[in-house]
Amino acid sequence: MPPRVALIGCGAWGRNIARNLAAAGALAAVSDLDAEAASAAARGAPVCDTAAVLADPLIDAVAIATPAATHATLAAAALAAGKHVFVEKPLALDVTEAERLVAQAAAARRVLMVGHLMRHHPAFAALLALVRDGRLGPLSYIHARRLDLGRIRREEDILWSFAPHDISMILALAGTFPERVTAQGVAVLNPAVADVTTTQLAFPGGLRAEIHVSWLNPVKEQRLVVVGAGGMAVLDDGAPWERKLVLYPHRIAWQGGVPVAEPASGEPVPVVPAEPLQVELRHFLDCIATGATPLTDGAEGLAVLRVLAAASASLRPREGIHPSVEIAPDATVGAGTRIWHYSRVLAGSRIGADCRIGQNVVIGPRATVGDRCKVQNTVSLYEGVTLEDEVFVGPSAVFTNVRTPRAAIDRRAEFAPTLVRRGATIGANATVLCGVTIGAWAFVAAGAVVTRDVAPFALVAGNPAARIGWVGHAGERLVSAPSGTYTCPRTGRRYVESAPETLTEIA
Repeated sequence: MPPRVALIGCGAWGRNIARNLAAAGALAAVSDLDAEAASAAARGAPVCDTAAVLADPLIDAVAIATPAATHATLAAAALAAGKHVFVEKPLALDVTEAERLVAQAAAARRVLMVGHLMRHHPAFAALLALVRDGRLGPLSYIHARRLDLGRIRREEDILWSFAPHDISMILALAGTFPERVTAQGVAVLNPAVADVTTTQLAFPGGLRAEIHVSWLNPVKEQRLVVVGAGGMAVLDDGAPWERKLVLYPHRIAWQGGVPVAEPASGEPVPVVPAEPLQVELRHFLDCIATGATPLTDGAEGLAVLRVLAAASASLRPREGIHPSVEIAPDATVGAGTRIWHYSRVLAGSRIGADCRIGQNVVIGPRATVGDRCKVQNTVSLYEGVTLEDEVFVGPSAVFTNVRTPRAAIDRRAEFAPTLVRRGATIGANATVLCGVTIGAWAFVAAGAVVTRDVAPFALVAGNPAARIGWVGHAGERLVSAPSGTYTCPRTGRRYVESAPETLTEIA
């Protein structure tokens, strides 16, 4: 007996989901705020409200086909109720919400699957097999077009409505995550909602991809073009089944240093016809029954969402972040943070709230900057560097990531973490060797070379850096008294050496 699935959301697409679930003998109930829509989709299944669906122990899973803004809330509630979840794209409208859903599904040991329909299309499965078998050679360019007239939305722009399918396919073909995402858009009907967008993705190794989507096109077009060194392929979902996927053994030859196209006749690739939605939903049912990981699981949905979020940020640059700044799709930048010209935030990096990042700064990959930090011009925070909150890094300060670098030897496996504790200051042109910890509120003088750990509140200078005094929370050099205490001349706060090379504030 197949798993029992309740449908939440009985609009136009929800009715298609209901039809396929009913055909599989899996439709257990339907729910929609519009009672007429629910009745029209029910196909003999009970009509319930969402609370009743989630409370029913006989319902194994839910399929969510509601407006995108409700996806994360409903999916979280369903997972909390112990249900497996199929949610239409996008998984959520916020990366943080999606991350929570993925973690929640893993903790509950429940299937979380995202409705990236084209990943389940038989023609795309055949195309992916061509690529993985090397029939096209190394890929160099992918172009996707998804155009139509209508289905215009107000709660999401064309990028979020149309592009997830193509992003999902491109990520599968590339086999990796893009290192750069940019987008341009045109808002025709409503200045706050883009009706046409073009998104560019740059992948490691040189592969480039482009996605053009519009709901203001007089002719429907859904086409994916894949270009490789050994040939090209076109997936045209508007073509009849016998020509949905065509392989073109075209080549680009170099003659006297000039590229010359060598066209060849197209060869239709056999594809077994099947409704993609039927394939997708039966895959969901199989994953519930067997415990297999869905092709478009929560992690895949999160990857697509990261690309969408990066493209959206490119469409609407955030206030305080200069347009020349490059931010990797999976990097995060906190609210209120300002980043100046030509800086880069690389893959996996995290910048907190209300920071100030100067010009020509490189952060990452996988570096961490806390809240309210200031990083001045021409600083590179390499992988393994962590700045806690309120750290100041002066211009041209240098952080290393290996202790014995050689140009000809790959020592990425030897990267050593560097930790700068809360409130510390690193002066201009200072050098910090990897593997050290700079204590809270410490002060590294300009030009110093830090080769070992620095104690909290220590003022260090020289090469190698050595302690020449103490500083307080305000960064002022402390004044010593005959009693053995120290006082901050700016704030009056008092400190004492509670142990050798250890300063403690007097309460």
